Amino acid sequence: MKQAIPLITPAHAAFTRRHVLALGGLTLAPLSFAQRTYPDHAVKVVVPNAPGSSVDTIGRVVCIEMARLLAQPMVMDNRAGAAGAIGVEVVRNAPADGYTVLIGSSSALSVAPLLQKAVTYSALRDFELISLMALLPNVLVCNPQLPVHNLSQLIAYAKSKGNASNMASAGVGSVSHLAGMALQSAAGFKSLHVPYKGGAQGVASVVSGETDWVLTPAPAAMSLVAAGRLRLLGHSMPPTMQPLGAVPSLGTSLPGFEFASWIGLMTPKGVPTAVVELLSKTMAVALQRSEVQKAFELNGAVPQASSPEGFRAYLTRDIDINRRAVATAGLQPE
Repeated sequence: MKQAIPLITPAHAAFTRRHVLALGGLTLAPLSFAQRTYPDHAVKVVVPNAPGSSVDTIGRVVCIEMARLLAQPMVMDNRAGAAGAIGVEVVRNAPADGYTVLIGSSSALSVAPLLQKAVTYSALRDFELISLMALLPNVLVCNPQLPVHNLSQLIAYAKSKGNASNMASAGVGSVSHLAGMALQSAAGFKSLHVPYKGGAQGVASVVSGETDWVLTPAPAAMSLVAAGRLRLLGHSMPPTMQPLGAVPSLGTSLPGFEFASWIGLMTPKGVPTAVVELLSKTMAVALQRSEVQKAFELNGAVPQASSPEGFRAYLTRDIDINRRAVATAGLQPE
């Protein structure tokens, strides 16, 4: 069911537009007279995921700050379904006026077009890319009773079981499925894939011991790691990044391995360049706020502002990584 939840009203805005545009070097000088009024009313933010999901949680926190900076409401509109494709289509078909934006994600924009015949949109072709918002490391976790404490030991354990170990996922074609298959391919071992109906069920199966391990987005597992119900073996971001403190990157023992998820802000194709640049710069300021950074830390997310061009370069590479993972998993569009 569609849910529209206003994040902040003009009366509660902490900054006027003039104050905002003085922050972080933002300026209205490049904008035309007509565009200088943007935004003059609420901006709808379509989230192609359910309320409470990592995409919704991260997007909501950032949009609260952006709404304050822009001195206009940003209204969350959750349109979950079809692995995010429903919400993405809503934005693709919206007017190109800057008043409808999309909280995009890797599952909806990088993966869904590879696995669903019904999906006809292209992230690179059909949208204006505003900025990356966050990178979400996938975390490799196992049942605490498993006799492994790092990736090397998990590989050895799986090989000793003669392919009898098993890997949970949120379902066929999910991020955890593709990430897990990419890990097995890169590390040269095999575990039986056990798909579940959603990330929570997949992670719960590892907690109960029904399955051995899962490589899942960090927000789905970190509270269980903190409670001692899962053992954390590593994260999937490059060794140069430390999203989880001293937790090692899987790339440390498996050079070149990387499989992060992303969240970013997009608009329909054709939105004026000046509006895209304004939203991109406003995002960069919002991500510097201590409240946002604290919320990101709690969810194991890494703030990642980018230019529209930087977002395009990152997305192009991410689509290629997922295309190879889909091939490794032997999946075909359905």
